[in-house]
Amino acid sequence: MNPSSVNRSTTDFVVAVDALRSASNDVSQGQHCRERKSSAYLDERAKNFQANYEESVTKLNRYYKQVKRQILRFQSPTTGLFPRDLTEPQIISAHVRDSVYCAAAVWALAQAYKRIDDDRGRTHELAQSAVKCMRGILECWLHQAEKVEKFKQSQTPKNSLHSVFHMVTGESIFKDNEYEHLQIDCVALYLIFLVQMIQSGLQIIFTTDEVNFVQNLVFYVERAYRTPDFGMWERGSKYNNGSSELHASSIGMAKSALEAINGLNLFGNSGAHWSVVYIDIDAHYRNRTTFDSLLPRESASKNTDASLIPTILWPAFAIHEEQLVNRTIEKVLRRLKGSHGLKRFLRDGHGTVLEDKSRKYYRPSEIKTFDGIECEWPLFYIYLIIDSVYKSDSEKVAHYQKLLQPLLLTSEDGPLVPRYYYVPKDCMEQEKNAPGTQIRLPSNEGKIKVNNESRDNIFLWGQSVYIISQLLADGLLNITELDPIRRFLPAAERPRPNSRYSSFQRGSAEQSSPNDLVIQVVLIAESVRLQQLLATYGIQTQTPHQIEPIQIWPPIELAKAYEQLGVNNKLGLSGRPPRPFGGLGTAKIYRACGYTFICYPLLFEVSDFYLSQDMEFVIDDVKSDLQFLGKCWKLAGRPTFCMILREDNLRGLGARHIFDLLAAFKRGDCDGIKVRIGRLQEFISSACIEHLDFLDMDADVENIFRPFLEKDKGKQFRSFTDIPKITKIDLTEAWVHNLELHQKTPWELTQSFNQTDNIYFQAQILQELLNREGLYFRVDGDTVEEKLVKLNHLAGTRQNWSVVRFCSSLLHKLVDSLAPSITAILVRGKQLTISVWGREEEVIDKPVSPNDIKSILYTKCFPYDVIQAVLQQELIINIGTFITTNPELFNGILKIRIGWIVQAMKLELKYYDDKDFSINSLSPSMIKKLLYNVIKRKSDEGQYYSPERSMLWNRQLDGALNRVPPDFYERIWRILERTPSGIKVAGYHLPQQPTLSDMTQYELNFSLLVEQMLSKIIDPAYRQIIVELFVIVEAILSRNPELSFNKAVDLDKLVHEAFELFLKDRGEKQKHDDMTAFYNTLPNVRHGTTIYMVRAIMNHLLDGDLRGIKDFQCIVS
Repeated sequence: MNPSSVNRSTTDFVVAVDALRSASNDVSQGQHCRERKSSAYLDERAKNFQANYEESVTKLNRYYKQVKRQILRFQSPTTGLFPRDLTEPQIISAHVRDSVYCAAAVWALAQAYKRIDDDRGRTHELAQSAVKCMRGILECWLHQAEKVEKFKQSQTPKNSLHSVFHMVTGESIFKDNEYEHLQIDCVALYLIFLVQMIQSGLQIIFTTDEVNFVQNLVFYVERAYRTPDFGMWERGSKYNNGSSELHASSIGMAKSALEAINGLNLFGNSGAHWSVVYIDIDAHYRNRTTFDSLLPRESASKNTDASLIPTILWPAFAIHEEQLVNRTIEKVLRRLKGSHGLKRFLRDGHGTVLEDKSRKYYRPSEIKTFDGIECEWPLFYIYLIIDSVYKSDSEKVAHYQKLLQPLLLTSEDGPLVPRYYYVPKDCMEQEKNAPGTQIRLPSNEGKIKVNNESRDNIFLWGQSVYIISQLLADGLLNITELDPIRRFLPAAERPRPNSRYSSFQRGSAEQSSPNDLVIQVVLIAESVRLQQLLATYGIQTQTPHQIEPIQIWPPIELAKAYEQLGVNNKLGLSGRPPRPFGGLGTAKIYRACGYTFICYPLLFEVSDFYLSQDMEFVIDDVKSDLQFLGKCWKLAGRPTFCMILREDNLRGLGARHIFDLLAAFKRGDCDGIKVRIGRLQEFISSACIEHLDFLDMDADVENIFRPFLEKDKGKQFRSFTDIPKITKIDLTEAWVHNLELHQKTPWELTQSFNQTDNIYFQAQILQELLNREGLYFRVDGDTVEEKLVKLNHLAGTRQNWSVVRFCSSLLHKLVDSLAPSITAILVRGKQLTISVWGREEEVIDKPVSPNDIKSILYTKCFPYDVIQAVLQQELIINIGTFITTNPELFNGILKIRIGWIVQAMKLELKYYDDKDFSINSLSPSMIKKLLYNVIKRKSDEGQYYSPERSMLWNRQLDGALNRVPPDFYERIWRILERTPSGIKVAGYHLPQQPTLSDMTQYELNFSLLVEQMLSKIIDPAYRQIIVELFVIVEAILSRNPELSFNKAVDLDKLVHEAFELFLKDRGEKQKHDDMTAFYNTLPNVRHGTTIYMVRAIMNHLLDGDLRGIKDFQCIVS
């Protein structure tokens, strides 16, 4: 090589390193030690590169030949895709995931070659090969644009983008039902590397059509938190039976993709405003909370999974909370690490000699046969090498390199990474009995024969990641060159790509917002009259006119604006689905088409559902929204909360709650959240600003969008006494027996309606007319529907909540935010059931549409209890709020049974209040407080029962809430292991097999199966006694390992025998079924329930139901 070229290249490299240092200094003065450590490591490696330039060039050229021989020679010349399986007789199938990793390896080598001036054109060649692959995937997906459109409406496998395509033509190979195409992580991985490559200077996106399509890919992955998919291994649940489930790896990848692509200009530095990608910040939050709640678990059936490694570490870096990262990775290594790599997940049959490759799915219980002989994949050692380089941990790099080297196969083109190592058939039994003692053989990478033709078989995914790891380990590639957008850093430490668009800058994306976060509150009075009235009480507000030219938009108008994002008629793409924005989206200030506007939260929207008529409930929601913003705000700039004040809010008792809240605002503190009230114009400079550049500049904004307008209310009020009051009406509860109404004719019912002022009686008359004649039967010129609406409004103004709920249910009302509340419950790992207590339950274990929810409520509740169809909606809304702000309230509750919670609330009312009134007559705010008191445990730390409640009361509440002690489900597993004939409860039989064969001890599906068994019990107190008995049985078995049950454990029989012993000790000779006294007895006292249940178990031991030694002694504490 020419010496002058070497000197020039060296000089260029030094300049590049200096520029990199300068850029690092501009990131932030408050960077953490991790960045400083990484920067020091980077500088040291750069110096090494400079000192050994000739050697580095030689190494790069060697890697170039390796990439050409092992990766690029398999790239399709037409589509740019890479094959997945080189053992196919005709190599035609290319998988998106494998192709992305191949493109990443080629691009990584191009990044390394950028340091060399005389690169012989290799930088451009390699970079364009990566571009061709990424564009090839994009073009394959462009042909399926109609699937993206359908998927936005319904996230089902048949609507998902395909993940396997024909290498030559780019066409689909498998039909929708022939392959598990729904793999959210695959699309997210593509988006992550698309951003990385564009940020490095590559041009991948060419046209506006492609920009719109990528924006729709963002919509595609935004719903990952509620979309069960088939995961990284394309098998769904570990049972491999065609069922999908929520995967932490898929959700984590989607979260990372959203963070990476937010505000990115797809045309790079030369792009215009219309080539920028936007994300829904509320969708990102839901993905983040779901991901955090799932970790360290992978899914309901997989307690852990190796797919979490590339999700949490490189390339996604989905989370930066060190404790959770360490917990998750430690669990993966503890459960899955072997001598030849990592198992993908426990009982994974892929690649084992026992797997029947002629069948797509496994038979029931078949996965038990793979226990202990799962294949081990060296691929994950390579990911750990890359992570160790990022952490500047040279010892870990050397450790994993040492583990990896013996596992690599040799070839004339360089080392090969085997796909996996498997246990030979003649060693399987020995391996199961003594794990890790038998030899394992590598999969058939290397030279193979297919149709008498010699061929190189290479695991391209593993080979690509291996080449990247060695480029890093050899110092030829910097971590920032592999990660130009700095995903490896927490969000606050990454350089902000563009100040025009919102970005994650406040704290890390996982940590809570800082304690000094201030929420800006803007008070908007709907009229000058209201503003002047509030001013007399020292409350300064603004009217819509006074904030002009800034506008106030309802949330529905903001959703309408975003519907224009990503629209492309040629591709048949309609843009963002018309979903409402959450609290994070409405806390920004927006600019578009020369206008500036702010959006008020959904809770201030005038709704025909009755919750908005209870101001105390609304104010409580305001406080919850502020707490949510204070906890979850991650964007640069302060959140701005726009509060709309209406005259109707000041009628009745609601005014007091509003003034209390406004007084808290003036103090600058609202339940521990720092707030600042002021004029909107003053808040612009410190707010989070979002520019909606995708809106057409020529659009007639004034006619398309309807801002919130000032109301002309006429003459001024001098004080609150001037606000019109409503005349009194008779609120006496006078429900009549339905039989009396059944016997009347429609004319007689109409006459009765006109002759009474009692709204209870009127509501029942309208119900009878509705049932007989329908909604459109006329009563004095109005239809039954119109009469119900008027009566509903009248009852609401008088706060008569029984009638309000009754009329709302007859009108089949549905609250707007019910679906998001259900999703908030589900993403926390809970299940939901809807029904009236004692009736058949509808289990909701995945997000459902509003129409589906309405159908469930009005088929499962309405026929048995009219009011519960709407009352249960209130509870779902409140539980969604509680589980978002205080998830610890639901510890020990896996299945939230709404009908049973109603029963628990009725019990709480019965014990706390002597007055004989119905739960239906309580206001929504009182319902919320009652629910909180029921769920909140007031006992001291370490004390299971609340001391201020009787034992019966405690058991009834915990039973109704389905609350269980810690490690309860693991205890049931250990009992089942010692019970060959299974467990019986309330007529339900939980067999030992195939339960133990299909499931593992810590998987969520087993816990749900136990809950299914317990759901057969209809008495809450009895359910809690059964839970206590399970704990006692497990304690006896664990302290006496030689014991096990000969017969099925009949828990009902044990409880009844314990009850008989209890009666005998009390001197009651007459047997009876009233167990109230037993339920009301403390457990761990001299004559407590625990003693009697232990004695019942002892009697079964003596009768031979247990097998073991005769000298049986056990103490249960």
